[in-house]
Amino acid sequence: MSILILDDDPDVGIAAKLLLQRRFGPVRLLQRPAELAAALATAPNAEPVKLLLLDMNFEPGHTDGAQGQAVLREVLKLGPKAPPVIVMTAYAEVSLAVASLKAGAFDFITKPWDNQKLTATVAAALASRQATTPVATSLLGDSRAMRELRALIQSVAPTEANVLVLGEMGSGKELVAREIHTLSKRAGQTFLAVDLGALSETTLESELFGHKRGSFTDARNERPGRFQAAEGGTLFLDEVANLPLAGQAKLLTVLERREVTPLGADSAQPVNVRIVSATNLDEASLFDAQRFRPDLLYRLNTIVLRVPPLRERRDDVILLLNHYLAHYAEQYGKPLRTCSEAALAQAHAHDWHGNVRALRHACERAVILAQGSQFEAADFALQGGGHAPVAAAVPPISSLSSAVPVPLSELERNALVDAMQLVQGNISQAAKLLGLSRAALYRRLEKYGL
Repeated sequence: MSILILDDDPDVGIAAKLLLQRRFGPVRLLQRPAELAAALATAPNAEPVKLLLLDMNFEPGHTDGAQGQAVLREVLKLGPKAPPVIVMTAYAEVSLAVASLKAGAFDFITKPWDNQKLTATVAAALASRQATTPVATSLLGDSRAMRELRALIQSVAPTEANVLVLGEMGSGKELVAREIHTLSKRAGQTFLAVDLGALSETTLESELFGHKRGSFTDARNERPGRFQAAEGGTLFLDEVANLPLAGQAKLLTVLERREVTPLGADSAQPVNVRIVSATNLDEASLFDAQRFRPDLLYRLNTIVLRVPPLRERRDDVILLLNHYLAHYAEQYGKPLRTCSEAALAQAHAHDWHGNVRALRHACERAVILAQGSQFEAADFALQGGGHAPVAAAVPPISSLSSAVPVPLSELERNALVDAMQLVQGNISQAAKLLGLSRAALYRRLEKYGL
């Protein structure tokens, strides 16, 4: 099971199911809150619910969202095992939307929805679950680099300084941001992550700063932006370097004035949020004024934290490997197994170009598919064992003969690796190079653990 939709209107549920199941797999419809507990209590060997789309009202005449809020609170009591929740309502009161987000909902959608907006929100929620579920509160690693990083976080977190987190894809930048929030004075307030690379230029202002009803063609209801939703807490701006220069200018204005003006509003609203941002762009490119505004950079990088790639902290590989193997064994109801000496040696020697995210996906695959009494090197499907680039494992298409079968998935993965390396991790440029939308590129990067 992948996605649950809880909505008393069967027509709404069916429309959402038809839209989502083509991209995200199985979708199950529920019409009554009483059915939810059984649906979430999956058998140990079954695939858990990964996302819940939740209506806010279930009885005629009720429009205050109290019923949905009650369901949301019950779901969140599951703690780390709770799926992300996207709230759906036809009554998009600002107070209700903000209350839902502050209570712990991932995001909200107004009905009738925009198909592109709904699918993008679902994709972001599923990616968020994959990124944060295995490690609940701390950054794992006993290497010197990780000990130094944790010490810096402990020093920085209690302050109000803006923090810029640098690191490669999959290295754990969002976990660093969450740790900063957890150890800060704002820990009891909202932590809200925004993937700026997934926002289009046309929706950027509305998503970040909100809009009033009628402010543009599809603005059927008033909607708060991410800054308002994170009021009093921490706003994590991921992939900040992928903002176009025009968007960077608007963000700079908000950070300077500490206020936002929703689209269609006559006056600005003060905001009180701490900003933690992140990018996988290298530092030299960040100081290129053609790609990133220097004045915005100086607003964001009061403190700079660098997350080391996994290949630079190989002492942590075996610890992480054992952690994720145990995690997925519990999640899928599989027996705990050890790794062979050959598997441990290959994992330690592997460069892990997708960093911790790639290691996590390799562990999940091994737990699900391995047949032996212990894990062997082949169970992790690593491309080569040493320090050669991942893409070198498969030769170019032009050099292949009919006698050398190469899975299409490997060719696609290598194309992604080559593109990301060519553009130095810039999602927008890589998507353009590959002829994909940014959302489609994000899904493929997640698929291959990059």
